Amino acid sequence: MLQVISATWALLIGILLLMVGNGVQGTLLGIRGSLEGFSTFEMSIVMSAYFLGFLGGSRLAPDLIRRVGHIRVFAALGSLVSAILILYPTFAHPVAWAVGRVLMGFCLSGVYVTAESWLNNSVTNERRGQALSIYVIVQMAGIVAAQGLLLVGDPSGFVLFVIPSVLVSVSFAPILLAVQPTPAFETTKPMSMRKLWDASQLGCVGTFLMGGVFSALFGMASVYGSQAGLSVPQISGFIATIYIGGLFMQYPIGWLSDRMDRRLLILAAAAVGAVTSAMAMVTAHDFAALLVAAFVIGGTSNPLYALLLAYVNDHLDYEDMAAASGGLIFLNGVGAIAGPLITGWIMSAMGPEGFFLYLTMLSTALATYAGWRMTQTRAVPVDETISYAPVVPTVSPVAVGVAQEVFMEAAQEAEAEAEADAEAKQDGVGGNA
Repeated sequence: MLQVISATWALLIGILLLMVGNGVQGTLLGIRGSLEGFSTFEMSIVMSAYFLGFLGGSRLAPDLIRRVGHIRVFAALGSLVSAILILYPTFAHPVAWAVGRVLMGFCLSGVYVTAESWLNNSVTNERRGQALSIYVIVQMAGIVAAQGLLLVGDPSGFVLFVIPSVLVSVSFAPILLAVQPTPAFETTKPMSMRKLWDASQLGCVGTFLMGGVFSALFGMASVYGSQAGLSVPQISGFIATIYIGGLFMQYPIGWLSDRMDRRLLILAAAAVGAVTSAMAMVTAHDFAALLVAAFVIGGTSNPLYALLLAYVNDHLDYEDMAAASGGLIFLNGVGAIAGPLITGWIMSAMGPEGFFLYLTMLSTALATYAGWRMTQTRAVPVDETISYAPVVPTVSPVAVGVAQEVFMEAAQEAEAEAEADAEAKQDGVGGNA
């Protein structure tokens, strides 16, 4: 692991600063929107707009990179991100913010594609799994650290918008000055949605539902906090705890997924998230109970994305794994776009408790569907499953592609070991004869 860090430290510092800047603006807009008098549904449109831009960027950024190159794309999109952050308080209107969020999502998706391409190019094939793990930790740590910055300024002023703008600008320096030579950029032709559905219905449904859950947590948690009357420090602590839970539970769930029926683990994680979300509707007035709920909800929902990805790969030949990533990203993106809109509509109708009702509904739907699928198909034997690789919904298609490469290499190694064992047994039989 130290070798990976030594080879990629500049990139990791840049990504950390970038995630801090992005994490600040996501939470800050929810608080500032309430101060500006935006309605809950108006804020849901603003928050949904980011995921629309992110999905568009994930599909268009690769073509843009091939046309003009990594460095130009990275510098151009990064400059736009920094400018948009400054413009938010200048044009405090829902329409202006929604347009800014679409552009923000598009630009950050392109920036992630570029940075992750360089990160992938900086390590050997044998260390890609380690690099991916470190990258996920850095991303989650950046979002958690961002919440602390909300305490250094007044959300009604300009300073808290200037700070993330500066951090985003500074984040490009270590990446551009210390990166490896520009990597070759290749994309795989995506698998048809029909073929992906036939391979794993639970994977498709689960990825779509988890897109809705993640976007609600990432986009609407601060709106919930403002509507529920939480103070800025309390909103900061609430959101930070969601991601701390996701960071801590990523690896225990990954460890379990390699040792049991993944459908049962998906069902259990979703069920725990559903029960916790339902309880939070009643106990959220107690801030300590709210933090416990945030930890559990984040700890069960964030790792489910990687768990579902691993489950889908259990049903694919390793040469099809890379092609499947495009369809899964699309399903996750569509769910993410719808998430804040539905959450905002429910919260407008029934108040802040609608935030947890929405999470309860989606988590319950996933647990129920996983249980039903367990009655329709047989489990993949544990010794035939693909190793779990940590991935969070904030990554671009490049990181998902790296995860797929890790899956493919594990599958190839397992296949080679099985062939070697079979040959050894055959030689033993022959020798005895």
